[in-house]
Amino acid sequence: MGGAESPASPTGYWRGLWVALGAVLIAFHLSLVFSGLVPNLVSRPLHMALALPWVLVLAARGPAARVSGAVVAGLGLAACLWVVLNRIALEDQYGFLESRFQVVAAAVLLLAVLEAARRAIGWPLPLVAALALAYGLLGHLIPGEFGHAGMPAQSFLGTLTITEGGLWGSLTGLSVTVVAIFVIFGAVLNVGEAGQGFMNLAAAAAGRLKGGAAKVSVLSSAFFGSISGSASANVASTGAITLPAMRRLGYPSRLAGAVEAVASSGGQIMPPLMGAGAFVMVELTGVPYTGIMAAALLPALLFFFVAWVGIDAYARRHDLRGLRAEERPSGRDVAVTSAFFLVPFSVLMWGMFVSRVTPQYAACQAILAAALMLLIDGRLRLDLRQCGHRLAEACLTAGRQVSLIATIILCASIIIGVLSITGLGVKITSVILVGAGGELWPTLILTAIACLVLGMEVPTTAAYVICVSVAGPALIQLGLAPLQAHMFVFWYALISTITPPVCGAVFIAAGMVGENWLKVAMTAMALGMGLYLIPLGMITTPALLQLDEQPGLAVLAAVKLAVGLAAVSFGLIGLRSWALRLLAVAAGLAVIFVALPNG
Repeated sequence: MGGAESPASPTGYWRGLWVALGAVLIAFHLSLVFSGLVPNLVSRPLHMALALPWVLVLAARGPAARVSGAVVAGLGLAACLWVVLNRIALEDQYGFLESRFQVVAAAVLLLAVLEAARRAIGWPLPLVAALALAYGLLGHLIPGEFGHAGMPAQSFLGTLTITEGGLWGSLTGLSVTVVAIFVIFGAVLNVGEAGQGFMNLAAAAAGRLKGGAAKVSVLSSAFFGSISGSASANVASTGAITLPAMRRLGYPSRLAGAVEAVASSGGQIMPPLMGAGAFVMVELTGVPYTGIMAAALLPALLFFFVAWVGIDAYARRHDLRGLRAEERPSGRDVAVTSAFFLVPFSVLMWGMFVSRVTPQYAACQAILAAALMLLIDGRLRLDLRQCGHRLAEACLTAGRQVSLIATIILCASIIIGVLSITGLGVKITSVILVGAGGELWPTLILTAIACLVLGMEVPTTAAYVICVSVAGPALIQLGLAPLQAHMFVFWYALISTITPPVCGAVFIAAGMVGENWLKVAMTAMALGMGLYLIPLGMITTPALLQLDEQPGLAVLAAVKLAVGLAAVSFGLIGLRSWALRLLAVAAGLAVIFVALPNG
């Protein structure tokens, strides 16, 4: 990997090797769906082994980082293969490491995960995991209730590395069997014409309306985000088209950037992917995937509705016109390009809701449909050369994204494993309950603050997993349904994407429009107020999350919240008089916080 090439964008011979590795990664995860039962101590270590090179070598910056990354990846790969090849003997040890070599192998596994996570997402999450490991090894020296009884290092490290706990726990299993499949689906879909299809459909639906370019951004980001699951990726992809269009039509820079940041953040709460959060929630709550999708749908639609109302209010203030007729796609282009995502999505929905196969099996069918769609271009012409390029790009994209999520989940699994082994999670839950005086709303406020702080430094899914592990039991103990508590935590783990001081989606959008990021953030917070208020609506109106059980009541709850949210949004953005603003906001909040009779 020498030369001047960018390590994240391999070229020539090296590109072929990474494409091949990506193809192996895709084939491995797809084969798990079709091959029946594969032992967990085989599939999960191999999942980690396939992920390490992408994070430690391909994404390395500079020759020194690449060499050191290759060393760490090689050691980690060897340790993973050691677990796979010695699975039966290790299972008979019941989590106890019997030799110095086994202790070294366990340490290599843990250190490889920490280093991979550090390189992938920075220090915060691996630092928390390292502190958790230190607590597990030395916590018996801590006096008082926050100490623990202690256990031999061989048992502690062995439980984390040679049993189906810790690194190889159920959360990693979810990454292997479900999350990876849907990420591959998104990668295959995105390299074709589906992205243009999203844009064309959104432009046809909303382009002619007042503030149409901004509304196109909202719709296209909702579509695109439902499969990308990443706010930053959403801004970079849809923003490349929508931001220049808004600026050309005279939109203020701060508004254009804010619209794209808010709309793109909504992708992580829009089914089916939800930034992998939906699949993690399945594992942690025991609620089927279809139930998670049903619960997430109405809140996500409310979020985009609030953004739409806010754009309307800004459009009135700034006299923002829609797209001209010549700037909107023709009906034929809309119909043809929309098929590139509608066909795979239809296959996915048919598999899950009609054929009643597992979500991952339905996703495999959808991957096949999306791959077949790569054979033709937007003019319905067969193009084998272009198809080959697209498949290669899909292999690279899937390799990067599956490995990034795997690294995050493996690192979070260390923390969850330590919480379980030492009982620290129960102790933290009791501290939260005592600190909040055993009252629900103070506990919710403390949880929201923790989510915001943690979400500033780690990806949404990781922030959600950590926060819900310690605060979730407290919320459930105070009377919330498990799904209600998890949705509340997940939404608040997301608000850091638009909330200063660390607001990743805002930073990217502000850079693309050349505007001060703080101005963009202030406008984004006004447009994206749904992120702050809808989780509270889930608490006051729990029927909102019961679309599959009580559809009529759920829709009624959504209508009630829509009225309140619209009043708050229009009051803050659309009214000039401070007295009228306060009145509208107060009225809207009153509607949001009033409970339905059976809610």
